[in-house]
Amino acid sequence: MIKRVHVFYSGRVQGVGFRVTAEEVARNFNVVGWVKNLRGGRVELVGEAEETVLHQFLEAIRTGPMKNFIVKAELNWSNPTNIFDDFEIRY
Repeated sequence: MIKRVHVFYSGRVQGVGFRVTAEEVARNFNVVGWVKNLRGGRVELVGEAEETVLHQFLEAIRTGPMKNFIVKAELNWSNPTNIFDDFEIRY
């Protein structure tokens, strides 16, 4: 079943390649959506894919090269919007 995950990452997640890493991991897992920096130092991510794939994607981010920079991840699950064709970095 395709799902949507909306995540807010906090920690030292800006300026360390987090968005580029998230984009690369998303493309490896065929996750569509976007990632962007927020004021205040957090990073926001929206991804859509099969639920099992999203769990693998989130685990890859959590345990990958950015693991030491992530302090907290707030996740919200919902139904997909199906409006994305790829994964992009938003500014």
